[in-house]
Amino acid sequence: MATPALGNSTLGRLTEKLPPHVWFGVSAVFHYLGPAFAVLLFPHVGVLGMAWLRIATAALIFAPLTRPWRTFARADRSTRLLLLAFGACLAVMNCSFYLALDRLPISLVAAIEFVGTIGVAVIGLRSPRNLAALAVAVTGTLLLIDVKWSDDPIGLFWAFLNGALFVGYIVLGHRIAASGAGGGIASLGAAMAIAFIVVLPIGLTDALPAFFSPPLLLAAIGVGICSSVIPYICDQLAMSRLPRASFALMLSLLPVTATLIGVVVLHQIPSLTDCLGIALVVAGVAFHKPANTD
Repeated sequence: MATPALGNSTLGRLTEKLPPHVWFGVSAVFHYLGPAFAVLLFPHVGVLGMAWLRIATAALIFAPLTRPWRTFARADRSTRLLLLAFGACLAVMNCSFYLALDRLPISLVAAIEFVGTIGVAVIGLRSPRNLAALAVAVTGTLLLIDVKWSDDPIGLFWAFLNGALFVGYIVLGHRIAASGAGGGIASLGAAMAIAFIVVLPIGLTDALPAFFSPPLLLAAIGVGICSSVIPYICDQLAMSRLPRASFALMLSLLPVTATLIGVVVLHQIPSLTDCLGIALVVAGVAFHKPANTD
């Protein structure tokens, strides 16, 4: 399935030339840039309002590029069910992620999010070398995120729901990426349109103040681009060429990027333990050997 976003364009050729790890690296950077700015907008548009604006922005950007109505119309029954499942997953995952961030530290939410990806990596990593690499990366992640359990059961519920749906994002995302980067991005556009339909009645009321404040609306659009356009496209470009287990292992880099963003944006200087954690995560990811198949 070709898509106008790629096809035989320069971007399509660039996709094949650049290693998939480059696309993953770009995604990892933007994965926490968006949430860092989104939290600042919660007081103005609410948590679900921010989720609504994020998904709406992505859906509107993808629409002219991927023509989701054509993708869905031309798909067979099983593909349509896959797109519906992926769209619902995106919608609920984004809402639960923001609801968790509103009540818990981002480090704890990131820790819980990473728990599920460990399972995906363990299932697919079959060699002793890769299991050792996974162990090193997990050790580094635990040192880095300094998990501290909260006494907020509602926040924990949303965080665990987000973590479970993040696993769904990896599994379903790899299934739509199986048709190649172009087909994956086309399917992503269709799924994002479905996600917007799901959240349409949920956060619209909270999001309304943004439409009467141009600076606030521009900020929300920026969050949507950083959170659901750039990283999701880069994930598809990486997923189309990386085995699922390898992609799941590389997600251990997310706490690393969160720490680095904290230094640059929030001026939070990492401790020696944090630096050791970063070194172990990078070593684990560098040491692992991608499998040929899932």
